[in-house]
Amino acid sequence: MDDGSGEGAMSTNNGVRSAGTERVWAALDSFKIEVPSWGFANTGTRFGKFMQPAAASTIAQKFADAAEVNRLTGAVPTVALHVLWDLPKGLGSVDEIKGLEAKHGIKSGSINPNLFQEQEYKYGSICNPNPEVRAKALAHLIESVEIGKALGSKDVSMWVSDGSNYPGTQSMRRRVEWMEEILGKTHAALGDEQRMLVEYKPFEPAFYHTDIADWGMALELARRAGPKAKVLVDTGHHYQGTNIEQIVAWLLHLNALGGFHFNDRKYADDDLTLGSIDPYQVFRIFHEMLSAKKDETAGVAFMIDQSHNMKGKMEAMVQTVVAAQEMYAKAALVDQEMLAGLQDECRLVEAEECFRSAFWTDVRPLVREWRTARGLPADPLDSLRTGRYLESITREREAANAGAGSSYA
Repeated sequence: MDDGSGEGAMSTNNGVRSAGTERVWAALDSFKIEVPSWGFANTGTRFGKFMQPAAASTIAQKFADAAEVNRLTGAVPTVALHVLWDLPKGLGSVDEIKGLEAKHGIKSGSINPNLFQEQEYKYGSICNPNPEVRAKALAHLIESVEIGKALGSKDVSMWVSDGSNYPGTQSMRRRVEWMEEILGKTHAALGDEQRMLVEYKPFEPAFYHTDIADWGMALELARRAGPKAKVLVDTGHHYQGTNIEQIVAWLLHLNALGGFHFNDRKYADDDLTLGSIDPYQVFRIFHEMLSAKKDETAGVAFMIDQSHNMKGKMEAMVQTVVAAQEMYAKAALVDQEMLAGLQDECRLVEAEECFRSAFWTDVRPLVREWRTARGLPADPLDSLRTGRYLESITREREAANAGAGSSYA
């Protein structure tokens, strides 16, 4: 950009790529985002499960779907695994996962323990007043760490659903102490290259108090657990109007940001396609990442956490990855040096226009050009629709999904 109005998506000038194009191509080359195994499976809403004929029902099918998304987009080298759903034998399932990695050319990503599904967790898992239940939760967390070690997975992603629904029914302070103890023991079990990512939610499923309700609580718990613990930001889990990019800026400044779960939401819950409601927010978050120091962003993981019941599983996942690439490309168009100068001089309108013009630029032609140059389909979603993969898995899986029923999961 040379005038604060943006270079646009013009990729060439007399055959020479512009500075903006160079930044976008470099950003797209480095951009990687993890897909969740559960995003390809039939999952329930609060009211029922709506079956899809092409949905994956086995871990082998989930790996195949994730590999196809990677083939179409070039940005999905890993798939997040859910311990109880994807590794029902625990460590005994590791060899199967390794075989699938070799077959499909993608790796296991974050390991996600399950602290919400067992009947014993009705009153909490790592915050449960019953020490036997806390011990069970800890054993599961330790096994999850060991699974990560066996698979060479870097991150153990912690969502703690614990909380209470009624005032006076639980001691919030004692629950903090129990939580610190369990997280500390889990941290101690981590391998040299592993991390523990602590997620926060203001509510769900607890409606009076949630034990890890905001980024400050997650940050302090991570600090007390140890240096390998970081904060996980789920873009769908904040109060309305929360300035998520400011939280991101703070966590980057504190070297405490471990990763993201990307999705979108309109009201209270998430699971909408990334950028479907507020693409400008995604752009602003990516801008914070691209304007930060390299040592602040090193190791920060981009992960998708979505499960669709209305859109087709494959279409929704490809659409999300493509949207993420486009928002990242827009953020890369911002001339950071120019913007910093305008900010320092408090030239408010010019600074805002420098920022906004990158967002309003149609980067899709530029991204298509990059894809073609990298041997990828120019339009991944169209390639999915016109290719044989979706037709093939629909035919192969339809009968099994039809007979699976529609009860809540």
